[in-house]
Amino acid sequence: MPRRLNLPDSASVATPSDDGRLFAPSAARNAAAIADLVATHAPDTGRALELASGTGEHAVTLARRLPGLTWQPSDIDAARRRSIDAHAAQAGLANLCPAIALDATAPGWAAAHDGQDLIVLVNLLHLISEGEARILIAEAAQALAPGGILILYGPFLRDGETTSDGDAAFHAALTAQDSEIGYKDDWDVIEWLQQNFLVLVQVVEMPANNMGFVAQRP
Repeated sequence: MPRRLNLPDSASVATPSDDGRLFAPSAARNAAAIADLVATHAPDTGRALELASGTGEHAVTLARRLPGLTWQPSDIDAARRRSIDAHAAQAGLANLCPAIALDATAPGWAAAHDGQDLIVLVNLLHLISEGEARILIAEAAQALAPGGILILYGPFLRDGETTSDGDAAFHAALTAQDSEIGYKDDWDVIEWLQQNFLVLVQVVEMPANNMGFVAQRP
């Protein structure tokens, strides 16, 4: 995944602490809603992979909420992986594994991470290009075990349009910094899921104008 060095500050805000943990205001705001979404569709047991885990706050929330799943957080950035592990160490959850280095936009990663019963991605698709998003979804589809669930969460366009002034401003700021990135359209995401032979289970309207896409490998 290319490093987008000039993103707006609002794209990825994280405050460091003395013990290596990073804290993102957005993670604190949306963790409960994301956990509710995932808990509604996740299997009771099995292997769960979180792509682009970021600070690790969601990983801890999800592992605590769904103790029957073995959670594997991942991130491309070493500082984020250290934060994930620091959050995990404080939480003391036996079902939360050490973070691994994984570029979810790179072709071929599914081969080393197949057999996943659940894959979760939070707040990344608007920060990568369409081509990278399509690779990510294709690899995730291949990494799922039969019957496995893919959940995508974040801000999206609805039928090509933003739905609030704040979203319009954020989308414009993203595309101004990098013309390849920005909000993806909901219908495009559905098409990419179906092109990879995933069955669309549900599209969920989430708080703060976010959306959740739930798909399943047959």
